[in-house]
Amino acid sequence: MRRFHLHLVSDATGETCITIARAAAAQFQGVDTVEHLWSLVRTETQLRRVLTHVEAEPGVVMYTLVDPQLRTLLDEECRRIEVPCIPLLDAAITALSAFLGVESRNQPGRQHVMDAAYLKRIEAMNYALAHDDGHSPASLREADIVLVGVSRTSKTPTCFYLANRGLKAANVPMVPGCPLPSELPALKGALVVGLTCHPEHLIDIRRSRMRMIGDVGETAYVDPLQVEEEVRQARRLFAEAAWPVIDVTDRSIEETAAAILQLHDRRAHSG
Repeated sequence: MRRFHLHLVSDATGETCITIARAAAAQFQGVDTVEHLWSLVRTETQLRRVLTHVEAEPGVVMYTLVDPQLRTLLDEECRRIEVPCIPLLDAAITALSAFLGVESRNQPGRQHVMDAAYLKRIEAMNYALAHDDGHSPASLREADIVLVGVSRTSKTPTCFYLANRGLKAANVPMVPGCPLPSELPALKGALVVGLTCHPEHLIDIRRSRMRMIGDVGETAYVDPLQVEEEVRQARRLFAEAAWPVIDVTDRSIEETAAAILQLHDRRAHSG
């Protein structure tokens, strides 16, 4: 595999850099990326410290700096040491500025200000934590989205991904022999989504989970016939309740969340 250094320079948390860089790098097979994240770079002294590392381990530089002086310094120094230097937000900001007819603010960390949207995300995170794995069913009516599924169908991480988008998401596990919360069928405002998975894939995930906690025995939890029946019963319940169903077998958490968000948006726009 070809190995290269990727320096991500940001004047904020670096989340944007990481997301874009990884999305781009994922398009290349046989490449091993060594990431170096340099976040909260807001002074010349901090940037020159970063440049020392770039020169010691040259590769590709991607940045989301907005300060003109820092941008110029980074561009010039990268040319000097002959490494590519890529401004990740320039095309988007330039296009928006032309369309809106106004100049951008060039304010570091602008997307992370503690406004109403930020506080809403915090509230949603707290809600997801309090309503994980079927806890606090009495307040399910406050949820925007409720995920239902058998064990290991990515309910918890998907809920936290949705919470980061400001949506209150709860998840309810389907456990053999245990009834679902009585509050679930009566929900009116929340979008209830059933998550399912191919039995063989589910067994692999469960075995991996058991190994992580030091349990290598054979139990009903990973018995093929039992798991197939769990999945079958879950699908039957979803159909009877007329809940939309998402198969997470070949989906990442981000892809599952994107599909749920589409369902949520369509439901909101349909009245």
